Amino acid sequence: MNAMAGALILGLETSCDETAAAVVEAGRRILSNVVLSQVPVHQLYGGVVPELASREHLRGVVPIVRQALERAGRPLAQMDAVAVTCGPGLAGALLVGIAYAKALAGAAGIPLLGVNHLEGHLHAVLLEERSQGRPDPSFPAVALVVSGGHTQLMRLERHGEHDFRYRLLGHTRDDAAGEAYDKVAKLLGLGYPGGPLLDQLSIHGNPEAVRFGRIHLKGNPLDFSFSGLKTAVLRHVQAAGLESGIATRRRAVAELGRAPSLHEWGLLCEPATLDLIASFQAAVVADLAQRTFAAVEQLTAAGDPPASLFLTGGVAANRALRRRLQAEADRRGLGLFAPALALCTDNAAMIAAAAYPRFCRGERAGAALAASPQLALDAAP
Repeated sequence: MNAMAGALILGLETSCDETAAAVVEAGRRILSNVVLSQVPVHQLYGGVVPELASREHLRGVVPIVRQALERAGRPLAQMDAVAVTCGPGLAGALLVGIAYAKALAGAAGIPLLGVNHLEGHLHAVLLEERSQGRPDPSFPAVALVVSGGHTQLMRLERHGEHDFRYRLLGHTRDDAAGEAYDKVAKLLGLGYPGGPLLDQLSIHGNPEAVRFGRIHLKGNPLDFSFSGLKTAVLRHVQAAGLESGIATRRRAVAELGRAPSLHEWGLLCEPATLDLIASFQAAVVADLAQRTFAAVEQLTAAGDPPASLFLTGGVAANRALRRRLQAEADRRGLGLFAPALALCTDNAAMIAAAAYPRFCRGERAGAALAASPQLALDAAP
């Protein structure tokens, strides 16, 4: 076996609709990172269909792992461990990755490690810094994990080189932010996935054209809720008479027979729809930013000021969100750390990186590793 400092970990990620495999050395050097997207499959249905996701993982996992090993230039026999996402996620999708990871680990006679998907997103931040040759961010940190399936605020602390601990500060009570983006895009006849497209189209609208009220929740002020905002978008569509434009877009896309380009989408959206998109994005970004910095203030008031701010998950690629958090972090003298786009979306490099500290601590999952669709971040696999 290699020394810990050069340990090679093969990571697998199949929690939702991306089949991914990667080889990462010592949690810092990416030798390969291969992702097979299922977007074309699910676009026909306007969202992820769990049964289809599982089927596509079954088709893709073997060739994707083979590609990851080939691109890394290392055979399975040279791996020191296999790491796989064991939750949270879609049960059937998780089972595909876990079953194949067990087979690989057993065939090679190497350890198997189970990784929480959210922990992977957090370690994507560290992996980004390390792969660029930069020092790790300072701890403790506040992390905003925001994606299609999750919107959470976490506190991270570090005890020694390989001991990371997490505490949940707030979470979404209904839709995740990315899920709200996708549902609004579907409502407006803009297809799936909706988040990146709405972000790109928003620059052509007026973010102050539609006034959405601030989201107020009882209980934990750091919790999120986006279902009410989604409903407000629907009501505005009805009140402003935008249904005909939506129907026209859907017919145009059906006649086109393919996904429109960004330019074509822009031509298919009337000014009132672009204003609505810009206003919706402004409301989401404002809420995410407000609660993130409320968490910073809450911890600081308790004598536990964070030293860094993490932004990670698929929605971390949103340009408006990055700009808003960066500006506020700069004002407060906080360092903001976020991965590059390839490490924001679901990928296996982040799973291999998150597994490395567990590997160094001697943790092993074994044959009993099971899928945990609702796995909490502070729960050991």
